[in-house]
Amino acid sequence: MAKPMNEPVRILAVSREFTALRPLRSLAESHAWQIESAASAWDAMERVQSGSDPHALVLDLPRGDGDALHILRWLGRTRPDLPVIVICFPEDSEREREATCLGAREVLVRPLDEARLELAIKRHLGSSDPGHADLDSQDIEPVGPSAFFIGAGPVSQKLRTQAELLAESDVPVLIRGEAGSGRETLARLIHKLSVRSGFPFLKVNCSDMPAELLDAELFGNGANPEHGSSRTIAGKFERADKGTIFLDGIAEMPLSLQAKLMRVLQDKLLYYPGSERAHPVDVRVLAASSANLERALAERRLREDLYYRLTAFSVQVPPLRQRKAEIEIFLRHMMHKVARHFGLPPREFSASALDACRHYSWPGNLTELETFVKRYLVAGDKDFVLGGVELDFGDGRADLAPTPEPETIRMGAHPPTATHSFPTSLKSYIQSVKWEAEKKAIGSALQKTGWNRKAAARLLQVSYRTLLYKIDQYHMSASDPVLAPFPAARTSYRGAVDKVSGKK
Repeated sequence: MAKPMNEPVRILAVSREFTALRPLRSLAESHAWQIESAASAWDAMERVQSGSDPHALVLDLPRGDGDALHILRWLGRTRPDLPVIVICFPEDSEREREATCLGAREVLVRPLDEARLELAIKRHLGSSDPGHADLDSQDIEPVGPSAFFIGAGPVSQKLRTQAELLAESDVPVLIRGEAGSGRETLARLIHKLSVRSGFPFLKVNCSDMPAELLDAELFGNGANPEHGSSRTIAGKFERADKGTIFLDGIAEMPLSLQAKLMRVLQDKLLYYPGSERAHPVDVRVLAASSANLERALAERRLREDLYYRLTAFSVQVPPLRQRKAEIEIFLRHMMHKVARHFGLPPREFSASALDACRHYSWPGNLTELETFVKRYLVAGDKDFVLGGVELDFGDGRADLAPTPEPETIRMGAHPPTATHSFPTSLKSYIQSVKWEAEKKAIGSALQKTGWNRKAAARLLQVSYRTLLYKIDQYHMSASDPVLAPFPAARTSYRGAVDKVSGKK
């Protein structure tokens, strides 16, 4: 909610134990903020409904209270402009994701750090945010936590019109497009425009895990005494009831699971293993793939009945090189988003940088653009790299003449391949050697651990978040034959599968 000038900041704090919010009270004293306290989510809802008009709400999630997040659903309908900052315990990672999906602007983990809390509150207080005007643009439409659909050009406006039409129906949709082009963003837009928008939107990457774990992730497992399981674990289909499930990489789904998916699509029933009882499911399926589905069909990697059911309604997301009119808006919006994430002031793009970006083909699409923006935020024109080529702005412009054809070059954040020209400087050559060594080390660790990314992070002695960033940065996938898990490593998943399925 935008705060008028000279009006004191009013914050509604929701917590059972107000000693946990001592940093907030300290900040209120130093900034002359007005703090109003509520002991529960119900109490806070009553205050807002009776006329309390806070500029921000701080919600402290207690352990074991499954109803505390219902205020986010309610505020999403009645006060979508009210920024909510959630505080949770470190072990509540699942609720952290749920809070973000329900509209929380930021989630902080205990112990509460005063500096981080201050930055979070100031970031969401409205017009003082440097990216606020950017987010209010009619061309930028929020579709989820930190996700926005940008429809500034005719290509994207046509895509949004297609999304509106698809949102009116309630049938499966296939979203096609290159890697990093924004398939998930379009799926979120369709969900937002549909009647299911008030219910969950859950994503599953079908190429990200082995068949048994993917089976448990999608369909869950029922209580099965024969296998030592005494409790039911819900899968994504059950948890997304009345909402939407987004299946990315549908062509990489094992055939056995494609058959189960077809059964769910046809019967709208979920059958647990070892149980005769069917569980009704009401979920809309949006599937996506960057692969050649016709080839997958010919090679019998994709079921014919599933292919025809999904392709009845299909939409193509255009690559970034076909959306030149939006490059500058994408760059500026991404700069504000990245700067807010790192708590830094956004950097303005020079005229030479913008001109170079408009003429670049962006083979990695939005993923590559975000990586470039992170580099530019830190270094600006001093370390300007596009397509593995370091550009010199000494004369005020970028000389693109010596570079290879746009389709054969990659972002500076990715190691050069054999199709690239030789680096234009010793610095870029050394950097390319470093990237190649880093990618090999990561690939080796992932193979040894059977693509158990947490185990690989421990092996490499880096944080889990850093490893996920690097995997995305290098476009690494378990479906790549070169990076496929070693056969012996697959058994390392057994313990995880047993844990998911409840086996002893």
